[in-house]
Amino acid sequence: MPSNLLRRTFLRQFAGSALAAVPLLGLAGARPAQALNTQQASDLVGRVVEEIDKAINSGKTGPALYREFEKIFQRYADVNIIAQSVLGVEWRSASNAQRRAYTEAFAPYIARKYGRRFQEFVGGRIDVESARPVRSFFEVKGTAYLRGESPFEVIFLVSDRSGRDRFFNIIIEGVNLAITERAEIGALLDRNGGDLDAMIRDLRNTQ
Repeated sequence: MPSNLLRRTFLRQFAGSALAAVPLLGLAGARPAQALNTQQASDLVGRVVEEIDKAINSGKTGPALYREFEKIFQRYADVNIIAQSVLGVEWRSASNAQRRAYTEAFAPYIARKYGRRFQEFVGGRIDVESARPVRSFFEVKGTAYLRGESPFEVIFLVSDRSGRDRFFNIIIEGVNLAITERAEIGALLDRNGGDLDAMIRDLRNTQ
């Protein structure tokens, strides 16, 4: 069916812009989500969705839109831990200077990717519908409505393990977007022969 084909195409494109995988919870000494509650997790995602809607329907495109998304990620995403998780084992052997340089390059890189993907939502919306605790984090479910498309499920995973309420992953119809992103960063490192400094330079220039 044409609608399903378009939706699959969108999902394949969007899967390249993962933020973080569920195993990320083990990186920073995961703790029970005691301070954060279900309503707060739902409210956080509501604010994220509101700002995404505002950005994509502002008329901005290209770098101007990507800057808006970078601001959203810095406010609401656990960017530092996400970047660490995506880099994986290389993080342990990296120097402090390399870790800083990589994290600084990762935020605008992921903002550019999400900026391009979220432009697919122009004229559409995401409705937040439910939230529930899952182990040491919260799962907030919503439904995305795109023009000419069947509605589909979007899930934000939210935690306060860094000391602030932040989302650390987005899942669309069961597709964990972080897994692909981790693979892409790994492939970029491989293309640079395992040279982390060279990979960071490429990451800065990745469009």
